[in-house]
Amino acid sequence: MPKTKTQDKKIGSTLIVGGGIGGMQAALDLAASGIKVYLVDSKPSIGGVMAQLDKTFPTNDCAMCTMAPRLVEVGRHKDIEVITLADIESIKGTAGNFTLKLKKRARFIDEEKCTGCGLCVANCPVHNIIYITPEKDEIEISDEHLKIMNKIFAEYKETEGALVPILQKANDTFNYLPEPVLRYTADKLNMPLSVVCRIATFYKSFSLEPRGKHIISVCLGTACHVKGAGRVTAAIESELGIRRGKTTKDMKFTLETVRCIGCCGLAPVLKVGEEVHGLMSKTMVPELLHSYDGAS
Repeated sequence: MPKTKTQDKKIGSTLIVGGGIGGMQAALDLAASGIKVYLVDSKPSIGGVMAQLDKTFPTNDCAMCTMAPRLVEVGRHKDIEVITLADIESIKGTAGNFTLKLKKRARFIDEEKCTGCGLCVANCPVHNIIYITPEKDEIEISDEHLKIMNKIFAEYKETEGALVPILQKANDTFNYLPEPVLRYTADKLNMPLSVVCRIATFYKSFSLEPRGKHIISVCLGTACHVKGAGRVTAAIESELGIRRGKTTKDMKFTLETVRCIGCCGLAPVLKVGEEVHGLMSKTMVPELLHSYDGAS
């Protein structure tokens, strides 16, 4: 059967099935060429498997750091329309000129008004299970720690969502987050200890273990990795006699590794506290450590 003129006509739009990192990049490339793009995913949001990852092979770069810029660009691009919670029911037509039928599942919210705050999930009567709050255990916290924490709470008593700032202040004060401090924080803010611990363990800037006076953070991002950050790390481990993530017995140094400091032009880079040291080499390590070993 010969094709009609209508069938030969190409439509100036593209459908991409799957909103993973590959789908997002393809959508951005096509939209940059002036083509209207429909990005369809069966999940409630785009991002795919990469959104579930912490690090990526082989440099252990942050997966979200790779994906976040693309998420922002896709959301802002005028020629990209994201359709989530949708399944393909049928496709009719030929390559370049086809009609697609989608079945879009209900979200039970007004998508135009949704800000992603998550309050609807937290207060959903279907998913929430009513339970009786057990009696609170007595918190064994020293008078010194109690005095410091009460001063911190007084500083942030008017701050909405003060959990993170309070933990930051406590972490800076004690150089880590002692268990009694976490328990006292949960009690004062009237929230489950599990929520406080979840925040405390999520952010790398927080520590549940005592850390040294000087925290050495060696960047192992792509640029620093290529420039020899691994050799610098090995030299520090040899000089201090500890492995990464550990603290010296005299509590002077803690060695940590990070994925980006934001100084790729000075690679390899490390930080001691808030001081940045660029263009490092393993031969520079002894002198650097010595300069902090006797510092007050």
